[in-house]
Amino acid sequence: MALFDAHLHIINPVFPLIENQSYLPPEFLVSDYLSTTSQLNIKSGVVVSGSFQGFDQRYLLDALKQLNKESASQEFVGVTQVPVSITDQQLIHLNQCGVRAVRFNLKRGGSEDVKELERMAKRVHELVNWHVELYAGYDALERLKAIIPGLPAVSIDHLGLEKNSLPLIRKFLEQGIKIKACGFGRLDFDPINAIQEFYHISPTGVMFGTDLPSTRAPSPFKKEHLDRLKEAMDSDAINLICWENGRTFYGLRNKIDSYTRD
Repeated sequence: MALFDAHLHIINPVFPLIENQSYLPPEFLVSDYLSTTSQLNIKSGVVVSGSFQGFDQRYLLDALKQLNKESASQEFVGVTQVPVSITDQQLIHLNQCGVRAVRFNLKRGGSEDVKELERMAKRVHELVNWHVELYAGYDALERLKAIIPGLPAVSIDHLGLEKNSLPLIRKFLEQGIKIKACGFGRLDFDPINAIQEFYHISPTGVMFGTDLPSTRAPSPFKKEHLDRLKEAMDSDAINLICWENGRTFYGLRNKIDSYTRD
């Protein structure tokens, strides 16, 4: 049973790392990710830039190259952070290298200022068909609740992070926004109950991710998180949450035929 990992980080200290809130993450290389997930049969996924990586693209392009070289059946794309000053040519180049979205990290910083969100969201969607991804808790989501539905395409990380965010997430799902079911160890609520509810609101709106290596999370990702999800949902729901939804949203739908591919 193949899986799509909608949210993972690669941390390679060969490339620049920026201390964020007095924190520098430990190394987590492509080899570490593959070793950690060896029993999960992950065939495709998304490498996401963290606050500590700023606007550096070299680590991301290197990680994508390594991951996509491991097997012809593995297809990984990227989510990056870019400054508003980035040129169209640079965006097109990143798109050709497999980058598919720009992230605004409202929780930790390290990305472009949120005041550029609307302009950047429209620009990258029109130019290279990217969406924007938001790492945000309740306060930021509440402030942006009138703006987010008007953006061309959006996903929100870690189920909204906080119990207080859940009513907003429900509304966002009704408005066509995508939600990443990842970072279970970061949450102050039960993710399984939330995922079940969110799936019933929008069966195509929820995407599973490991969040490895779970930097700064009180509890890192464990296989048991995925096992609990599989026990709670039927096979059709798992097919969508753990394969189809993510593949479709990141434009990979037609490249690997089946969730059950060995």
